[in-house]
Amino acid sequence: MNFDYANPYLSTRLPVFARNVVSTSHPLAAQAGLRMLWKGGNAVDAAVAAAAAMTIVEPVSNGLGSDAFCILWDGKELHGLNASGRAPQTWTPDYFKRKYGADAKNPPKRGFDAVTVPGAVSSWVALSERFGKLPFADLMEPAIEIAERGYLLPTVVQQKWAAATDELRGLPGFADAFLPWGRAPKVGELFQFQSAARGLRAIANTRGAAFYGGEIAQAIERFSAQHGGTVTARDFEDYRPEWVKPLGKNYRGYTLHEIPPNGQGIAALIALGILQNFDIGSLPVDGIDSQHLQIEAMKLAFADVYRYVAEPSSMEVTPEQMLDDAYLASRAKLIDMKKAQDFGAGNPVKGGTIYLTAADENGMMVSFIQSNYMGFGSGCVEPQFGISLQNRGHGFSLDAGALNPANLVAPGKRPFHTIIPAFLTKDGQPVMSYGVMGANMQPQGHMQTLVRMLDYGQNPQAACDAPRWRYNAGLEINVESALRSDTVQGLAERGHVMEVINDSYQDFGAGQFIWRAGDPKVEGYVVASDPRRDGLAAGF
Repeated sequence: MNFDYANPYLSTRLPVFARNVVSTSHPLAAQAGLRMLWKGGNAVDAAVAAAAAMTIVEPVSNGLGSDAFCILWDGKELHGLNASGRAPQTWTPDYFKRKYGADAKNPPKRGFDAVTVPGAVSSWVALSERFGKLPFADLMEPAIEIAERGYLLPTVVQQKWAAATDELRGLPGFADAFLPWGRAPKVGELFQFQSAARGLRAIANTRGAAFYGGEIAQAIERFSAQHGGTVTARDFEDYRPEWVKPLGKNYRGYTLHEIPPNGQGIAALIALGILQNFDIGSLPVDGIDSQHLQIEAMKLAFADVYRYVAEPSSMEVTPEQMLDDAYLASRAKLIDMKKAQDFGAGNPVKGGTIYLTAADENGMMVSFIQSNYMGFGSGCVEPQFGISLQNRGHGFSLDAGALNPANLVAPGKRPFHTIIPAFLTKDGQPVMSYGVMGANMQPQGHMQTLVRMLDYGQNPQAACDAPRWRYNAGLEINVESALRSDTVQGLAERGHVMEVINDSYQDFGAGQFIWRAGDPKVEGYVVASDPRRDGLAAGF
């Protein structure tokens, strides 16, 4: 790809060019990954070290009680890892109906009845055991040091930290962990997390066994029982991450890969499969027609995803049916270039997150994402080991008559999941590891940035910097304030119901990109980090 390295968008960032690279949404995590590469580790070692550090430096979005997914190129082939959590054995629709009333539609958003067994730590161990070079304990060292010594709070993370305080301060363990002076830390104040350092040491010393059935799991069981939860150490002990084959969809001569359901990555593949039926590159990149077409394709994708995607064994259609070329061509015909629409699902049978990426000079590339789901997750923080627990259980349905009955809660089941890493190949060879974090913005960000790179030749940093839109529901979208005013007006005239906002954290996501320029030992990588976060692309 011959990129245009002129950047037409307002940004203080330029692409980074290096042979060993890490890109994350916090500089200290990028530095943690680089430490592993300098020590002789590979991209997996760098990614795991950066992921562990991210639980400390961006706790709004992830923690030791997160879930995770990964797609990696090992130098020869592509691998996928699903480390999303499973429901405790006590969880049934009746369990929640008894506690929260017959009209409850979902498990609660906060508290222990939102917590499934966290998978992130298992992903670190699995990646290290299968592909890492350095001892696992070495990978935890930077995170432990940061937790013990503390770090000075950056701007964007502080804004979201402060915004979450009122809702979460009364939840078990939250104030002790994250409100050290009875309030959120201010920008530039030192935050230390000694309990999480203890948790990291226990994880390091046991290669994760302390977390999955050992002393950490037992502490979480006791803490859960004290506060009305039912998750047990046995639930943790029984948990295993799953190696999976990534889904792929061809687009403009390249193939985009996503983790298969229970995640929403298939939405990006559906949207691109629909756009494949249009010559979008002939339309002005930031113009009305191009943006309208992408919005409508994304709506069609979400209509099917929200109807069908769940734990694979529960789905009534297959991913292959949802990605069938003929089916997607029929969906493309529903788009009216002059009018916004509220689409329903088709019938395929007929036819708070952090993202980071690392690559090394030997060609290994890692696309990794982990999340507590909503800001600070469940709000529950086990005090002895600093385990900030996710709230992925809120993603289950409690109603067999819901839009997607396949997502009904059950013991040991995984809920519909939002976090998705992405990977791009061409002719079976690696091209780019990337992701755009932020709830349902993730597949939307995957599609928008990829269209900019493949259809319009924008370099990764420019594609990252460019203004985005976010589809919500019905005809409603949010657009960034940097989007051209004539485009905003034109979209409104076609029936899009828009709110123009400027949120640097969640609404429009934040991406990290590593594009392979050629032989990593000679030409290296082109690396970008999103200016919407406090992040850093770094390398040597």
